Amino acid sequence: MATTVVLNGRRSVTVPTWSKDELSKIAEAEDLHISPFRDDGVTYGTPTWIWSVAVDDALYVRGYNGQKSRWYQAAVRQKSGRIIAAGMTKDVSFEPVDGPINDRIDDACRAKYQSSSYLRQMISARARAATVKIVPRDTRS
Repeated sequence: MATTVVLNGRRSVTVPTWSKDELSKIAEAEDLHISPFRDDGVTYGTPTWIWSVAVDDALYVRGYNGQKSRWYQAAVRQKSGRIIAAGMTKDVSFEPVDGPINDRIDDACRAKYQSSSYLRQMISARARAATVKIVPRDTRS
């Protein structure tokens, strides 16, 4: 799926988006693995299991070890890779996020992972500083 966005009233850009079905399946799954590209920009990194939540039709993840998380550093540097979740493998782009959306991501983490002993750490300032939005990437040529 894609959404068309008009910039400055002149130019439109098509932005890939998650279908409601895909986002719902991923948001409900406990099995998201993230693989940012390695430094060669071609080879996927080792899949790393991480938490994921959906907020406002978007998918977010965080680094448990904050910005020191290896996958986070690779995602910010390479800006793309893939995820494997809910039986799907998707090429994606990574966008670091900051600001008020983090409060809503915290709420989504509390709702999804309320019984986990790791919850406190995943809503800490350290993890919040390593929040990434995952956007599907259109790989059609």
